[in-house]
Amino acid sequence: MKELSKTKSTVRLRKVEDRKEWYLYIESYPVFVPGKKQPQRVREYLNRTVSTVEWDKKRTARTDADGSKTYKPKRDDNGLILCRSEKDRETILYADGVRKLRQREYDNADLYSDTETAQAEQKERSQQNFIEYFDTVSKKRHAKSSESIIVNWRRVYELLKIFAGDTLPFSKIDNRLAEDFRMFMLSAPCGGTKKGTVSQNTAATYFSIFKAGLKQAFIDGYLTVDLSAKIKGIQEQETRREFLTVEELNTLVATPCDYKDLKRAALFSALTGLRHCDIQKMQWKELQIDGDQARLNFTQQKTKGVEYMPISPQALEFCGEPRSPNQLVFEDLPDPSWISKPLKKWIQAAGITKKITFHCFRHTFATLQLSNGTDIYTVSKMLGHTNVKTTQVYAKVVDEKKEKAAHAIKLNIGK
Repeated sequence: MKELSKTKSTVRLRKVEDRKEWYLYIESYPVFVPGKKQPQRVREYLNRTVSTVEWDKKRTARTDADGSKTYKPKRDDNGLILCRSEKDRETILYADGVRKLRQREYDNADLYSDTETAQAEQKERSQQNFIEYFDTVSKKRHAKSSESIIVNWRRVYELLKIFAGDTLPFSKIDNRLAEDFRMFMLSAPCGGTKKGTVSQNTAATYFSIFKAGLKQAFIDGYLTVDLSAKIKGIQEQETRREFLTVEELNTLVATPCDYKDLKRAALFSALTGLRHCDIQKMQWKELQIDGDQARLNFTQQKTKGVEYMPISPQALEFCGEPRSPNQLVFEDLPDPSWISKPLKKWIQAAGITKKITFHCFRHTFATLQLSNGTDIYTVSKMLGHTNVKTTQVYAKVVDEKKEKAAHAIKLNIGK
């Protein structure tokens, strides 16, 4: 859309040399001419003259180069130049008729050019590369997000390039392409050093990120239809959430571990439900002790939510002796990529045969809380979940335990 003023056409006069007559012409301004950066002033002479113009001598006159004064003509309420003779008045009416015609042409041309410009802009956007756009949105939208979110968006970008090559114009994106990409995701390669294809739940996560990219493209005007609302996502499969019993936790307490901070952090997670990333970055200044009650005041790495959570005396005991405010509570806790082997060795030393990862200690906290009667909304808040539906998976585990317990007692009842 042009922000300059609309074109206006006006009937004007120009002195005929050596005669007391004036040429009539139509002046239009501003006129936008292709190839010209600045608006133009267009004059159209009508091959008509008038000689009985009434001049407005009350207004300030313009002094010409020869010293003579030129006044502006008087005009009526409709903008018509006033003349004394009937003939000149008819000539003025003719000139005004031409002016109206030109004005209508310019008005219609403005409307047409606005529509044409919008269509041209949309066409230009439709030829842009969605894959480059997706990469830009990813970096802009998640510059301060957790590492796991950044990694997932980056992997979807890589999978888009595998699926479509380096270029995918917005004009090629429709329901059919989205469905083809959905099917591709269900058998997409893992990437990195991992072999095989991604799990269905990973594919579901990746495809939801793809839909988020389409949604943003619709908001930004690159897509004229909100495809993200029309295409079906990938259904997640329910996974087994492994957890430890209180007896197994007590066995781990009594079992030595080569990495003391790993043992302290794992048991701390079982008592608080905190993730590895939050425990690893926890500083002493985030621990507040008020009498017998200790509280954590920190920002979750994954959700960026600010948490203010009470912890038990036993959880505080696993933190060890207080140190300087900016010092890490668990200084020697291994990174996720290095934690598997020492954790597995410790679990096996305790005689536990379950497949336990560090995240299972968080599952343990949630399951034991629900088993002991803590309501699901409180557990959801303690875990830092943004949606209680995420917590409901633990409730299903508790229901399974109840069903097994219902069949645990059997009597010898005869017929």
